[in-house]
Amino acid sequence: MASMFFETGSSFSSSSFFETGSSSSSSSSSLPRKTHDVFLSFRGEDTRRNFTDHLYNALVQAGVHTFRDNDHLPRGEEISSQLLEAIRGSKISIVVFSKGYATSTWCLEELANIMGCRKKKHQVVLPVFYDIDPSDVRKQKRSFAEAFQTHEHFFKEDMEKVNRWRKALREASTLSGWDLNTMANRHESDFIRNIVKDVLGKLCPKRLLYCPEHLVGIDSHVDNIIALLRIVTDDSRIVGIHGMGGIGKTTLAKVLFNLLDCEFEGSTFLSTVSDRSKAPNGLVLLQKQLLCDTLKTKNIVTINNVDRGMILITERLRCKRVLVVLDDVDNEYQVKALVGENRFGPGSVIMVTSRNEHLLNRFTVHVKYEAKLLTQDESLQLFSRHAFGTTHPPEDYAELSNDVLKCACALPLALEVLGASLFGKNKSEWRSAIEKLRKTPDHDVQAKLKISYDALDDDILKNIFLDIACFFVGRNKEYVSTILHARYGFNQEINLTILVQRSLLEVNLQNQLRMHDLVRDMGRAIVYQMCPQHPGKRSRIWLHEEAWEVLNMNMGTKQVEGLVLDVQTSNAEPLRTESFKNMKYLKLLQINGVRLKGCYRHLPIGIIWLCWHGCSLRSFPPKFHLDSLVVLDMQYSNIKELKPLNNLKILNLSNSKFAKTPNFLDVSRLERLILEDCRNLAEVHQSAGHLKVLVHLSLKGCYSLNNLPESICNLKSLETLDISMCSRLENLPEHLGVMESLTELLADETAIRQLPSSVGQLKRLRKLSLSGCNSKQDSPFTSWLSLISSWLSPTSSTSKVLLPASLSSLSLLRGLDLSYRGLSEGEISIDLGSLSSLQELNLSGNKFFNLPSSIGLLPKLNYLLVKDCTNLLSVPELPPSLMELDAVNCSALERLTINSKRIPSLYVSGCKNLIEIEGMEGMGKRWVIVSEDRSNLSNNLKQSLVQALCKGEEYDIVIADGEMPELFSNRGEGSSLSFHIPPGSDGNKIQGLVAWVVCAIDGNISAYLRGEAVIKNKSNGVQLFKRSIMLFTMSTNSSNQCSWVNHISLAALDPNAMKAGEELELSVEVKHTSFEVQKCGVHMIVKKPEVE
Repeated sequence: MASMFFETGSSFSSSSFFETGSSSSSSSSSLPRKTHDVFLSFRGEDTRRNFTDHLYNALVQAGVHTFRDNDHLPRGEEISSQLLEAIRGSKISIVVFSKGYATSTWCLEELANIMGCRKKKHQVVLPVFYDIDPSDVRKQKRSFAEAFQTHEHFFKEDMEKVNRWRKALREASTLSGWDLNTMANRHESDFIRNIVKDVLGKLCPKRLLYCPEHLVGIDSHVDNIIALLRIVTDDSRIVGIHGMGGIGKTTLAKVLFNLLDCEFEGSTFLSTVSDRSKAPNGLVLLQKQLLCDTLKTKNIVTINNVDRGMILITERLRCKRVLVVLDDVDNEYQVKALVGENRFGPGSVIMVTSRNEHLLNRFTVHVKYEAKLLTQDESLQLFSRHAFGTTHPPEDYAELSNDVLKCACALPLALEVLGASLFGKNKSEWRSAIEKLRKTPDHDVQAKLKISYDALDDDILKNIFLDIACFFVGRNKEYVSTILHARYGFNQEINLTILVQRSLLEVNLQNQLRMHDLVRDMGRAIVYQMCPQHPGKRSRIWLHEEAWEVLNMNMGTKQVEGLVLDVQTSNAEPLRTESFKNMKYLKLLQINGVRLKGCYRHLPIGIIWLCWHGCSLRSFPPKFHLDSLVVLDMQYSNIKELKPLNNLKILNLSNSKFAKTPNFLDVSRLERLILEDCRNLAEVHQSAGHLKVLVHLSLKGCYSLNNLPESICNLKSLETLDISMCSRLENLPEHLGVMESLTELLADETAIRQLPSSVGQLKRLRKLSLSGCNSKQDSPFTSWLSLISSWLSPTSSTSKVLLPASLSSLSLLRGLDLSYRGLSEGEISIDLGSLSSLQELNLSGNKFFNLPSSIGLLPKLNYLLVKDCTNLLSVPELPPSLMELDAVNCSALERLTINSKRIPSLYVSGCKNLIEIEGMEGMGKRWVIVSEDRSNLSNNLKQSLVQALCKGEEYDIVIADGEMPELFSNRGEGSSLSFHIPPGSDGNKIQGLVAWVVCAIDGNISAYLRGEAVIKNKSNGVQLFKRSIMLFTMSTNSSNQCSWVNHISLAALDPNAMKAGEELELSVEVKHTSFEVQKCGVHMIVKKPEVE
């Protein structure tokens, strides 16, 4: 069996899950060999040490593979070839315009090349205006005018270059981007967070679980498990993956989940089962997640206990084909409670990961797979990635690197953490670390990991690590940052970034803090060793038994700084408040489900974080001193009255029972107020309008709420207002428009029929969502944006909504969702064409026969969704900026005209009357056509698509059709095809080729998957071409076949490696249990001889 794999970087990319290579990790700014996600252009003297540095770190932390010039590249008048390669190889360029940007000819030349890539390669360009007016850039005024006076003097013999720079500035400044001056309060951290969110939205395809881009040796493991799954014939199959901690079991399970998910009717990935099952009602909550995920709904019947959950899972899923992953299981009852036996429909797959092989023997496991250690070469590659940012160490560090490998025992997690801790260190520091490693026993992984903790620079950083390890794994990063800021002073974002860079912490795509359980346990072991025999003398107490003992036996001391206790039973004995009397320095306290008796003056006055779910208090006792409190989380509580809390920034009272909110006058510094799923809530207290610094207010799911107080309009700092699923809410306050900072108004599934006219005054509004849907429908034909909308069901809608004409004046609006409102022609009363910043428009599920023609006037529209518009007969002329059109299930649509030259994604599955698509010429790369049934694809349309490919159009066609046209004279059965370069046609005469790949589908399934196509010269062994391919099919596909068709240009091949008569081979691999490559075809496009 091949050795186990592990990640070699933390970047997030849309590339194949099975890709390996030598590009640098996302945390490195050195030049990689592979494509970057983002190229950063900026004037170093202006922003390198502040804004740009913070933006770069935030992008890297979010998993975005980012290039920035690190000052090590050679400088000169002309931009270097290395930098040009980095620009051309990036998907997005972010240009940070500052006052001194135009003084740098280097920056201007960068920009000119970036704008060239935008025009030729359809690269996304995002301008960021940092302390400068966009009009200064566009019109070259003030500092930009002064800079160009200098340039015109020095380059008076080359004014063409100067004019090219001016043109690039004008074009870039008109693009949709980010202006710090338009941000409320001008907080750079919020500004950066919004930029990162925008970048992630543009990058992220349908990737269900985060997986590192670069994985060592994963192909063989995936192949082995899938092959084993194929030969098992049981109705449902259980796969057990076992191995020691830190070896990569979870990563393998994630990759398999992402790969196989599209085969199933429902799926769920239950992470860290062993830990979560030990929490209050932990198994019940896991059962709820399993049902919610697999059934794609939140409306699950109440589960009161584990037995009821097992019955519900069987009843609801016994006929569904599902994929269920239980990650990190440590006892048999967890498996019994969640998956049992014969609980799911035929063809289901259950994956279980565990450190304990014997546990897998206690229940039926059809496939057992052992995760093994890395080989020497793989260990060196992984370690070098984190220690040097390359695949191998520098020559003078080779011996030291091998010494580390000998001590790390080939355990991937240890190699990653140790490598990150040694990054940038000198040889003396390396030798010191190696000496410590040699003194630790081979089997003591925690001791090896602790060396990276010891290497942290200061005590605050170490304490932050311990706080997270003991209390905050899985929590929202902003939530924790607020607590840490109050606890240690200053903004702790930079310290969180350091922990990420040292591989001691991760931040996932949901902005949650994650930590490998071995790293977490290492941190907890450090705390435990402070006083092994007496938990009340440790700084942090997190174990239920120890926390209960300390409080019940009054064992607390002044050493205790944080304590977590979750009581699972409602009849537990109350604890006495005197138990806290000696914990004078207690800062972090979670007592979910706990009942207290006694005088509250005994509780410490310095508590910063209080999490008390299920609190029975209706008001705070007068002697309960909470002057230092910053975060109060009292979900499921009875609280009806607050007390003065002058430092409180976050208040969460979700799922509380009150019919009217408390008075908020005593919490005037509140920044985030969360009141979600308060089902009895009918009235929000007028005092909410006095929260002058409130930036986030969520009333989502408050079904009984009828209206909002007029005073809410006084919230001048509010940026996000979420009233989604307030199904009885019919009106918004008339003066809503004075909320000058509002950027997001989310009002899906409400009873709102008309927006107030003042909404047009919301000049900073970027997203307005008024979707009328209330259930979901799954579809595999989705990008990151259409994935969200495709879950929305056309079968249910709420009332129509009238939009005021003033909405047309929202010049910064980027997203507008009017889906499933039953709108007909003329019922969109606003001029859509005037929304000059609109990038995303969702009109799905409406009754239009024709769309508003003004859509074609939207200069920045990237995504248009009109799926499930079953009456739609035509689509108007679309703007050239469009990148995606989702017209799935527009069954009446006959003709489609596309004018965009950059659209990479077009979805027309279910358009059974579609006979013509005009404007295919010059469409650019990655254009996707989808048809769900061969009978729905007219011969004329199919022929025109193939002809366009033969003319050199570089896009993919994916159709549910296995019939290959006669044009493909080179054809053969199976997953590979050999063919020869025609006589007299060497590489310079070949213009490209068109590949046609037919896959057979086993069963009626809906699936979206990736594969890989490779072309090599069999005569000389040179690989000419390699890329990932994508295939779609739906359960309605009656042909049980689908085809991928693609034009491969000369630029993608190596013409110097091809000669007339040589033999080439096309091979295609699709890793999917229900897909098999059936046949391949190739049509060579040879340059015709010129006629004299």
